[in-house]
Amino acid sequence: MHDLAEGVARFRRDVFPAKEGLFARLAGQHSPHTLFIGCSDARVVPELITGSEPGELFVVRTAGNLVPAHGTGPDGVAASVEYAVAVLGVRDVVVCGHSACGAMTALARGHDLSGTQAIAGWLRHADAARARAARTGVEALVRHNVLAQLANLATHPSVARALAERTLTLHGWVYDIPTGRVDTLAPTGHPTTSAS
Repeated sequence: MHDLAEGVARFRRDVFPAKEGLFARLAGQHSPHTLFIGCSDARVVPELITGSEPGELFVVRTAGNLVPAHGTGPDGVAASVEYAVAVLGVRDVVVCGHSACGAMTALARGHDLSGTQAIAGWLRHADAARARAARTGVEALVRHNVLAQLANLATHPSVARALAERTLTLHGWVYDIPTGRVDTLAPTGHPTTSAS
């Protein structure tokens, strides 16, 4: 906690003064251009990877960058997606998987999750990806999972409406931690171009 407190002090002393005008504008407006759905993994920092300034990304982070398909019950991910798309009017949504993902590793290697029921239940949102990537390893599962989560996103009414109106574009990315490379995925799950 001491390191975090020192970080806040450095922010107030060094970072905030240099961006004071930006923060003053952001205090009165919130208009991010992209919803970035990434993994909760501490090694994946959306603003750092994309070189974004505060206010540019609306970020949702979940274990395994999972997005449950639209349902009827309360859902924090669904509420965040709906807010970003229907209220803030983001133009792009990125689902970003990454190398060495703990969630995908647990699924690909069949780890025993019986002692962690919340994790086991949450990872069921990756069942479609698991079915497509059966016995092909963590890297393939990461890629198939990004595509499966994009498909889940399209079931959300706000997303489906924006896609039909052509005001929203969905993107699948895979970030490679040791190299910094970001691959974009085609519907086949293979890389198309690198964003690196």
